[in-house]
Amino acid sequence: MAKLSPIESKFGSTEEAEAYDVWFRAKVQRALDSKEPGIPHDEVMAEMRALIESHRRNAADLAT
Repeated sequence: MAKLSPIESKFGSTEEAEAYDVWFRAKVQRALDSKEPGIPHDEVMAEMRALIESHRRNAADLAT
């Protein structure tokens, strides 16, 4: 098992990196093959902006 440098990879070994790659590619392929309707870009962006703002408010509350 080859060890990877934390500077080069977040994985501890090439086997871990390869396993993640296989999992990730399968997940992407399932999404591409899905027959479910997509979510409009503007809707996703609005949700993400709200989530980011919520996290900012929580962080500001914790800082006070």
